[in-house]
Amino acid sequence: MGILNLTPDSFSDGGKFNNEKSALQQTENLLKNGATIIDIGAQSTRPNAEFLKADEEIRRIGNVISLIKKEFPESLISLDTFYSDVVQFGYDEGIDIVNDISAGQFDSELLDTVSKTGLPYILMHINPTYDSMHDKIKFDDIIISINRFFSEKVNLLRQKGIKDIILDPGFGFGKTIEDQYQMIEDFDYIGFGKMPILAGISKKSFIYKPLGKQPNEVDKETLDLHHKLLGKGTNIIRLHNPESLKL
Repeated sequence: MGILNLTPDSFSDGGKFNNEKSALQQTENLLKNGATIIDIGAQSTRPNAEFLKADEEIRRIGNVISLIKKEFPESLISLDTFYSDVVQFGYDEGIDIVNDISAGQFDSELLDTVSKTGLPYILMHINPTYDSMHDKIKFDDIIISINRFFSEKVNLLRQKGIKDIILDPGFGFGKTIEDQYQMIEDFDYIGFGKMPILAGISKKSFIYKPLGKQPNEVDKETLDLHHKLLGKGTNIIRLHNPESLKL
């Protein structure tokens, strides 16, 4: 899964791809370097990022989804949003997957909208509110906590008729550095192998901060972790530069 940020304030590539021409060029680059899913996001969820309403996300996305579908019909598009209105807009434009960091907790209508569209849904482990999503929680056992969360939310999704579910343990959201390395070590226990699982560690601070480096300086370290995750059953790797998997 290659990341396409349509944002001016993303921590790694803000402003680079937030017009139609550059977005299409980056999509072509991602696909050429091995991506099969293009994950489009119009709102940064890094700490202290600007909070956008649904209509601003839709404005930023514009025609990008339909243009990508026209230029690269073989590509799958996931839409990174926690708004029901944006999901509906994306569905009308041709998206294939909903990638919701909020687990349906930030917009009470989102899960019903996903159910109505019939799209596959990425369920991420996260704190219960937008304002608390980066608050560090003291977990007695991070893996047990994630699995308990998934169990409760998957039951809710199934009650709503959402059956095609991908799990994302939510690296970087409310977890300590130690939590996240524990998640990698015990990744094969997350979700008990019952559903596809996604890992998104690309340019995350738990990798570069302890090393005193910047997000764009840890390709080798990230590659090692990606290979470890793939060996532990990860189905989808979400990253900014798919070519780094070939290093």
